[in-house]
Amino acid sequence: MATTEILLAGFGGQGILFAGKILAYCGLMDNKELSWLPSYGPEMRGGTCNCSVCISDAPIGSPLVLTPDILIAMNQPSFDKFVKDVRPGGKVFFDNTLIESTSDRTDIEFFGIPSQQLADDNELKGGSNIILLGKVIKETGIFTLDTMKKGIEKVVPPSKAHLIANNFKAIELGMNN
Repeated sequence: MATTEILLAGFGGQGILFAGKILAYCGLMDNKELSWLPSYGPEMRGGTCNCSVCISDAPIGSPLVLTPDILIAMNQPSFDKFVKDVRPGGKVFFDNTLIESTSDRTDIEFFGIPSQQLADDNELKGGSNIILLGKVIKETGIFTLDTMKKGIEKVVPPSKAHLIANNFKAIELGMNN
């Protein structure tokens, strides 16, 4: 792997920055160079939000992701805004519970899973983002399940340590869908 550029996008409150931070820590655990750059509107929760993550074997020149290899979209506006920017040969992961349309692009792969529905059905409130990460690691092999679990353990604050098991369950749901 030379450099993988990932863009996560959705509404504030969907865990975009949290999921990006998990990917960044996974890069650290695998001894990679990385950058994590959050971006959110003034509305915060409920406003638009995205996060650029670069993971590389070499130093990273810019933390800004303009043409992602991987797009993780959690709402329709984000999907519509960023799908056109995905690099040819890239992959798009999206919550098809909330995103109805797809793109006419044939030079990228699409992976839609009902992550919000899966989270609701399995009593994993707020777990849709982590379910999508499980699908990403299954389809890209960017990290192992073990590395992803270590990343989750690192990012979840001690005051919410009781949620680590739910995050593990969410990763495995994504990998199995």
